[in-house]
Amino acid sequence: MRRVVCPGSFDPVTNGHLDIIGRTSRLYDEVVVAVLINVEKKSLFTVDERIQTLEAVTREYGNVRVEKFYGLLVDFCKQQGIPTIVKGLRAVSDFDYELQMAQLNYRMSGVETLFMSTNPEYSFLSSSRLKEIARYGGDVSGLVPELVRQMLVERLRG
Repeated sequence: MRRVVCPGSFDPVTNGHLDIIGRTSRLYDEVVVAVLINVEKKSLFTVDERIQTLEAVTREYGNVRVEKFYGLLVDFCKQQGIPTIVKGLRAVSDFDYELQMAQLNYRMSGVETLFMSTNPEYSFLSSSRLKEIARYGGDVSGLVPELVRQMLVERLRG
């Protein structure tokens, strides 16, 4: 069975994330979406909320499983028996950072990283920008799943 991990904080999940997850699900037998538990970062949504949301919006794929992890991604990969990480790249600035991480991950564990270019329709999306737009009353329809849009409105605008 060909397995791969798509890691991230997903705070919140965007249509750009779903584009990468969906395209990856067509290439692999199982896609594990790994939600990072980062105690240093102030998140808008709890880890459990992010997991429940991801499970709901990826249900249609059938071969996607959502898990949480803490610590090094390569340790999670070893524990889960996953040899490959897939990362979406929006721009050259993403590549600089992700290439360094990929090289470190490979040196530490032999886990490969594959880069998938983001659909140009979503190349400008980031969770932090979406939260800012929603916080100030902007419309994020079409940028996030409807469930996420509703959650953002409730959390940020009460």
